[in-house]
Amino acid sequence: MHELALLIAAGIASGTPLLLAGLGLLLNERAGVVNLGAEGLMLIAAVTGFGLAFYTGQTWLALLGGAAAAALFSALLGWMVVYLNTNQYASGLALSLFGAGISAFVGAALVGKKLEINQNQGLPFLADLPFVGPALFQQHPMVYLAVALCLGMVLFLYHSKSGRLLRGIGESPASAHALGFPVRRIRWISVVVGGSFCGLAGAYLSVVYAPLWVEGMVAGRGWIALALTVFATWRPWRVLVGAYLFGSVTMLQLHLQAIGIEIPTQFMSMLPYLATILVLALISRNPSWIRANMPASLGKPFHPG
Repeated sequence: MHELALLIAAGIASGTPLLLAGLGLLLNERAGVVNLGAEGLMLIAAVTGFGLAFYTGQTWLALLGGAAAAALFSALLGWMVVYLNTNQYASGLALSLFGAGISAFVGAALVGKKLEINQNQGLPFLADLPFVGPALFQQHPMVYLAVALCLGMVLFLYHSKSGRLLRGIGESPASAHALGFPVRRIRWISVVVGGSFCGLAGAYLSVVYAPLWVEGMVAGRGWIALALTVFATWRPWRVLVGAYLFGSVTMLQLHLQAIGIEIPTQFMSMLPYLATILVLALISRNPSWIRANMPASLGKPFHPG
């Protein structure tokens, strides 16, 4: 039972950056914008957050700094795809490549350095409960903040006027524009806010989850988060379930080795990506179901008439 509790805890910790990035990308796509730059944004935030944490010793300042750095580059991406009507897919890919390059350049002096973090995390009293304590309640506060943000996203999208407007823009921006709503401004704001979520995910990786900087340490999580939005059919609570599922698959390799089951590490390292491909292949078998759930204007530029 103790091993199972540790696996659950590790899966939650590993799935948290996927949850944060997935929520950010979901917000972008609900407004009709595809952001393929998540990987680059997470790398920029990871090196920014680690640098701030290393030189200031302030964890929360580092997390906020990473989110702010990602939001800044998201604002540039949003300006390009929303106001200049550049191709969303090409612009996002360019941002991913730029993020990989600039993070490697800026982080060259930080390679090999580590952070001293407080290991005494968790919720008082609840952390001491048998099984559920180590499984659920001994996490960093960012884990619980991510869950709270997921709940907030549900309330925003489905129980607020602004959220319904955002979803309406994702379905028919021309109709929203005809009613007098600033479609471009709302789309741009959604790109910036969604990018800050990706930034929180990247900073969490380098400051909390693995408190060190290694070039390319995001390791494809931005792409998995992008697939996660499709897996979740653009619903926040399904993003949460999918993120923890993928996180658990990622950590399974370590726990199988710990209990003496010998499986080639290369195969186990492929598991999260194989799971991603399998899920997308299964979902793609029913295109009409995807179209029924996908925002109708996703990836399409809007030209106010």
